[in-house]
Amino acid sequence: MTGEFSETWLGLREPADAAARAKDLVQLLPPTVRTIRDLGCGTGSLGRWLAPQLATPQHWIMADRDPVLLEYAQANMPFDGVTVTTELSDVTALTASDLDGTDLVTCSALLDILTADGLDKLVQACADSRTPALFTLSVTGEVRLDPADPNDTSVQDAFNEHQRRDGKLGPDAPRAAKAAFEKAGATVVTRESSWRLDENMAELTAEWLRGWVGAAQEQRPDLRLDAYLEQRRRPIPTATVGHIDLLAMFG
Repeated sequence: MTGEFSETWLGLREPADAAARAKDLVQLLPPTVRTIRDLGCGTGSLGRWLAPQLATPQHWIMADRDPVLLEYAQANMPFDGVTVTTELSDVTALTASDLDGTDLVTCSALLDILTADGLDKLVQACADSRTPALFTLSVTGEVRLDPADPNDTSVQDAFNEHQRRDGKLGPDAPRAAKAAFEKAGATVVTRESSWRLDENMAELTAEWLRGWVGAAQEQRPDLRLDAYLEQRRRPIPTATVGHIDLLAMFG
């Protein structure tokens, strides 16, 4: 989605992310979690959601490819007993040795941009180091709009095709991650964590619609979606955007 990793977009989606994530998975984490490595941390929104739910002291290692986002993430974790360091790195380069001393690996809305090979390497790093993983908000490709429109399914299918470009997992990521972790010997628990968007989140809903339809149009120029987008934004519909949260733990 266009602008997906900008500070503006990440800030706009943070309240919806926080409302959607499965809090009950946090209850299943070992009580000894103290050092957390957040992959593709962006602005640090996952840390701001999770840190208050864990015992202190905590140390967060915020990892991302964008130094501007890392600076923001480090400056915006205002919790007593929580320290933060940053690491300019790519998730696809993670190894088991990088996880030495790490009690939990996290990420949010990240798995869909990985290839199958990239996901396998990430899972292997967790398995070799026996590090639990909490991966939230992996997109499933399922969208429900109310009121419905006859073109909704075509747009959804085209968007999902777009997300699979260049070998990326796109909406196949949740299923692939569950299978890969189970193959590596982990116990895996998943929860539905869909966005619930409506006129109360009008700015986010409108921006999400623009990106969703824009990607579909790029994938399928024959669909001619300008009129569809204009109709969909006036009035703002209610939207359920499918995501899955996954917790993997090694015995």
